Amino acid sequence: MAEPDPRMYRADEVVAFRKTGEAFGGLSNMAPGFPLWIAGVSLRTSEALYQACRFPHRPEVQRLIVEQVSPMTAKMRSKPYRNDSREHWDDLRVPVMKWCLRVKLAQNWTSFGDLILATGGRAIVEDSRKDDFWGAIRDADGNFHGRNVLGRLLMELREKLRQEPDSLKEVAPLKLQDFTLLGHEIPLVAAETSRAGERRKPAQARTETLHLWASS
Repeated sequence: MAEPDPRMYRADEVVAFRKTGEAFGGLSNMAPGFPLWIAGVSLRTSEALYQACRFPHRPEVQRLIVEQVSPMTAKMRSKPYRNDSREHWDDLRVPVMKWCLRVKLAQNWTSFGDLILATGGRAIVEDSRKDDFWGAIRDADGNFHGRNVLGRLLMELREKLRQEPDSLKEVAPLKLQDFTLLGHEIPLVAAETSRAGERRKPAQARTETLHLWASS
């Protein structure tokens, strides 16, 4: 799979986020207040969901991750096991991240959806000190340089939310072998999913392959 191309973003033309307490901090996977419910499992953040997706073959590691209160702790808990991530993780991490963002939106439709739309037409950039893959790094002039994959996925999601909102209210599981959480197959996720795990039964479960890159 080709690496995403690095880009430059002018600081005065973007919505940048780093700390979760900032105006657009909710765009971060670390942000609290966007709970998820997947396959009967409660997750506090999309970060915990993303990290858990590394280890379908290690449900005990997934449990260790999802039980953490802090999203940073959930991320750090995964580090000792990363050499045992699922096969081809580097090739899968972008579609998995895209799926996690879709789930975050479907299950937090108003709060997360309104936040995404509030970015207007500006580029979205994760302001990072050292990660120029998911985010971008500021130069001496304050402008951003990096692949900014998370920001680009959020921009793609924003465009779809504007153009085809109804298409985002159900999120099919990725077409991957052993796409599981705590030993259970991850089902179609619907916006109607409640904290009690109750939802309308979809007419037919389906799977899909998500496009890897945003065009923005």
